[in-house]
Amino acid sequence: MVHELLQQAKWRIIDQSNFGPMFDAKQSFAIDDTLCTSVGTGQSDTVVRTWVHYNTVVLGIQDAKLPYLHDAVSFLKAQKYNVIVRNSGGLAVVLDEGVLNISLIFPETTKAIDINQGYEAMWQLIQAMFSAYNKTIEAREIVGSYCPGSYDLSIAGKKFAGISQRRVRGGVAVQIYLCINGSGSARAELIRQFYELGLKGETTKFVYPTIVPSTMASLSELLNEDLTIPSVMLLLLRTLQSFGGELYSSALTGEELSLYEYYWDRIVKRNEKALMTQ
Repeated sequence: MVHELLQQAKWRIIDQSNFGPMFDAKQSFAIDDTLCTSVGTGQSDTVVRTWVHYNTVVLGIQDAKLPYLHDAVSFLKAQKYNVIVRNSGGLAVVLDEGVLNISLIFPETTKAIDINQGYEAMWQLIQAMFSAYNKTIEAREIVGSYCPGSYDLSIAGKKFAGISQRRVRGGVAVQIYLCINGSGSARAELIRQFYELGLKGETTKFVYPTIVPSTMASLSELLNEDLTIPSVMLLLLRTLQSFGGELYSSALTGEELSLYEYYWDRIVKRNEKALMTQ
């Protein structure tokens, strides 16, 4: 049975998966906050937004408290990665041209959405998208992965996706990163070195994950198929159609663009404060 959150009369599709290397990841988090507000106030239908960012490591709030953050960030920048701090939960993740991000943005005005409901809906969407491959997609914490959580998505014990949530003014954004192609273990090795340099063996109050690169893989590696961002986008749209809703493409409205400026300013200031010594 299709999850109730996936049974929408209309889906507003905002595809930003082909914006290229100049698309700053801070923009994505500001856009999702904008859309949460728009959906939450009833000015927008439920949104599916897709986005790709080139060579970016997105840090969580706790990552910005690493004792040797400067050295860790300098290492990432030397590897040609941009570094930002996001406004939703979780820890460091890698984004690049082989990682597709999907945000499902729901209104919470008429009925509260339990946090697990959001996770379950996204998990079911991904299961439906890749059902033709006859592989079991599990949702459980994969110890040794980066940004571990109880809704890590994995096949045969190897993580390919992580889910987070963000709630703003009556809207709920359920966000997932999907490692479509490339090397999952190489991405994990980058984050392993980031923590190694950020901690330098020190014991901290917050326990950072011990990264084991072999616990992560891309869907192309796990399914033995040369998947691309466009091919997975097609799977996403076909799957949403199969749930019975009407799909239509859209960009941000003029009102949303004005609101976006506010949220953009907020995340820029947050990043300046978090990374001010970097």
